[in-house]
Amino acid sequence: MAVQNLGHGGLRDGDGNPEDRWPHLAERINGAADQVGASHVDVVMLCEVVDWHCYGNKQLARAMRDLDLDAAPLAPSRSGYGTGLLYRPEVLGRWTRHNPDFGKEALHGLAVTSFDIPGLPAPLSFLPVHFTPFSAEQAVIEANYAATRAYKYGPFACLAGDVNYAPASDEHPLPDFAEMRPYNVGSRTLMPQEVPAGGLDLEPDRRVTRKLAHNGFVDVAWHLFQQTENQKLLRPTATDDRIDQAWVSRPLADVVTDYQVLDTPTGASDHHGLVFRIDTAAIDVTNPWTYR
Repeated sequence: MAVQNLGHGGLRDGDGNPEDRWPHLAERINGAADQVGASHVDVVMLCEVVDWHCYGNKQLARAMRDLDLDAAPLAPSRSGYGTGLLYRPEVLGRWTRHNPDFGKEALHGLAVTSFDIPGLPAPLSFLPVHFTPFSAEQAVIEANYAATRAYKYGPFACLAGDVNYAPASDEHPLPDFAEMRPYNVGSRTLMPQEVPAGGLDLEPDRRVTRKLAHNGFVDVAWHLFQQTENQKLLRPTATDDRIDQAWVSRPLADVVTDYQVLDTPTGASDHHGLVFRIDTAAIDVTNPWTYR
């Protein structure tokens, strides 16, 4: 499955000028399967899906055609910078649940989409995320909403997108603080009085991703790095840190078989994309608990 922050929908630059980067984004997503030895991408999780609903869902239809995928309904969004999910019905079937309840509790929106997969006693769910960059405190709350809603239909869940904050482990490489704008320093690092004795002048604020981990989700890249020590897994996905991340619930963690960063074609977005594989036939199904 592929994950991508489109950057203003892939249709404009940051100042609102027309800038159609979608052909480059489509090339990146369509080529993602080759990076992990797959024949095609079956799920695409997107954020900054700006204006894809306009003019009769024109851009959403364009994306479906260019990627040869179907789409779940776009998530609600207070900001207009919403999330979206595209999927291959020949592999996953049609979605059985699409639930945007409480979606507007997150600035950029949330919705969980679930599929019945043969051999699984509960649905497999996907929730694209884009947590607010303006406040770590608010993003912690959004992360808890996202984790909770991802579990709405059971324990088999993937949550991925622009998390906007540092990975959870203290052992993870530090951000490139020299590349951070002052407002990113203000959002993504601890206040000086919060830095532990003996700490650095700037310390990354890891509360957002630790909230995901506290909810039982596993950072795909970090999980694979712990097994392989392959530093390429920890590459930054934006200017200063690995803020675009894929997280899976614990039953899925040990069946993730590959992960790669997508950085071509250059200029497709100000964020690199991600692609990873899950072997659904090997998922641990011994504890198919239900949401209550």
